[in-house]
Amino acid sequence: MEILREKLNLLPEKPGVYLMKDSTGKIIYVGKAKVLKNRVRSYFTGSHDGKTQLMISQIADFETILTDTEVEALILECNLIKKYNPKYNILLRDDKTYPYIIITDETHPRVLVTRKVKKGAGKYFGPYPNVAAAKEATTLLNRIFPFRKCRKIPQKPCLYYHLGQCLGPCFKDISSDAYEKIRKEATTFLKGDQSFILKHLEKEMNEAAEKLEFERAKEIRDLIEDLKEIGEKQHITLNDFVDRDVVGYSFTIDQICIQVFYLRQGKLLSRDSFIFPYYDEPEEAFISFLAQFYSERPTIPQEILLPDIDISLLGKLFPVVVPQKGKKKDLVQMSMENAQTTLHEQISIEIRHLEEFKSALEEIKETLGTTYPRVIESFDISHISGSHSVAGMVQFLDGKPNRNQYRKFNIQPMTNNDDTAAMRQVITRRYSRLLEESLNLPDLILVDGGKGQVNAAKEALASLNLSLPVAGMVKDDKHQTSALIDEEGITHFLPKNSPGFRLLERIQNEVHRFAITFHRQKRAKNMLLSQLDGIPGIGPKRRQLLLRHFKSLENIKKATPEELREAGLPSNLAQNLYEHLRKKD
Repeated sequence: MEILREKLNLLPEKPGVYLMKDSTGKIIYVGKAKVLKNRVRSYFTGSHDGKTQLMISQIADFETILTDTEVEALILECNLIKKYNPKYNILLRDDKTYPYIIITDETHPRVLVTRKVKKGAGKYFGPYPNVAAAKEATTLLNRIFPFRKCRKIPQKPCLYYHLGQCLGPCFKDISSDAYEKIRKEATTFLKGDQSFILKHLEKEMNEAAEKLEFERAKEIRDLIEDLKEIGEKQHITLNDFVDRDVVGYSFTIDQICIQVFYLRQGKLLSRDSFIFPYYDEPEEAFISFLAQFYSERPTIPQEILLPDIDISLLGKLFPVVVPQKGKKKDLVQMSMENAQTTLHEQISIEIRHLEEFKSALEEIKETLGTTYPRVIESFDISHISGSHSVAGMVQFLDGKPNRNQYRKFNIQPMTNNDDTAAMRQVITRRYSRLLEESLNLPDLILVDGGKGQVNAAKEALASLNLSLPVAGMVKDDKHQTSALIDEEGITHFLPKNSPGFRLLERIQNEVHRFAITFHRQKRAKNMLLSQLDGIPGIGPKRRQLLLRHFKSLENIKKATPEELREAGLPSNLAQNLYEHLRKKD
């Protein structure tokens, strides 16, 4: 603490970024400041709420990086958060990877839905929080415009060419002007203007009808109706045809909810919400979120409407506006109200879940006569006839999966190759490691199995001079969770509609899923190694290279020599591997 005080006294009165570290040197929080001295010192003076105090209690050291301006500090903060993933920052890292539509920048362009954004790959539109809408739009574009459909250009015309949905680059030269024309028309459509396409389709429908091509005319008519239906789904419209996002937020003492409304060509297409814990002032957390959110987007709307906050920093990076009146202000107010409603619903759900988890843990405690099992660790062994034996361990904290503490175990060779011996080995390895590293022990150990597995776990713990409660999760004839068996061999049947039984069922299913997934991965890897074993030039490094590139042995078998070369193999080795795998088949 004395070192921290000395460093606090030396802090400069300049803008910059600060990085908070725990006792292991790991960065747990990154923040920016207009005046570093004032901001960093504020963490160690005065009173703070519970969640901020929790973070502060873990700070063992900090470092700072000076910048010339506060805007530079905001950009640097955003980059460092992406690099270090600090546990106490707002992180956009869970499941918010939305798809885009891309018109590829290829000689013969395609229209695709993609989640990967690569510079120079083409022109991107989106993101689309509604995945179905992105796929629907792409399907319509491919029906309307003769973009290339094939991943690799074939040797002869395909069905798409005969349907008039491809220009046929497989057998004739296509001018760049022809593709440029359909690129512009597709871009107009993706920006929200359907009038040109509707007129074009109506003309095609009438021409087909005049030629007595009634099936073709009906197909085009249905397509027109689909387009009009999509247009009718879009509501809350501004008539200026501007692409804009409307962002609002709401907060409690420890959580913030941010709502983003996506308006394209003046029409509200969809919305999205983010809920995070925060450890700064709410407005600062909101600004930090916006910097991260828009710095990761390959396309930024023409306008971003925000509530009444200080936009002096963001205004130098993005086209942000704080509307003062009219429909734009009403849209911001709507986003704020939605954020408040979503946050209230989330908190209500969390409270109900916490109450249910607490009841479940109390029920397990009373059933087994143990202390309150706040931390439960559960083990399962997985193998096929004793081969490729592995084990999985899951940890539940306060009734919820704590996935950072999940562990996998390869079972080492033993004299007695059975489940009880494997359980004894895994329990010994797990808790000898915790003792060596002086880490906290669980309140309860659950093993998948009956009395044999429980006794094996008890023997392993006794060899380590540990006395931890152990119980077995017993399954019925249908391989479903049935009961608990305690250390005395007594079976306890919990009511199947009780919170305790539902939690046990969830734990047993989760540890089984985790263990068997690991087992399948190991078996697949061993199969790959055995099939590739003995091929000259294919050693451990190249096997790993092939596995990373193709993901599975089946994909390697299907690969052409050219695809094997693209994976990193020399030409002669790629050809040898290609021929060798076909000989084995």
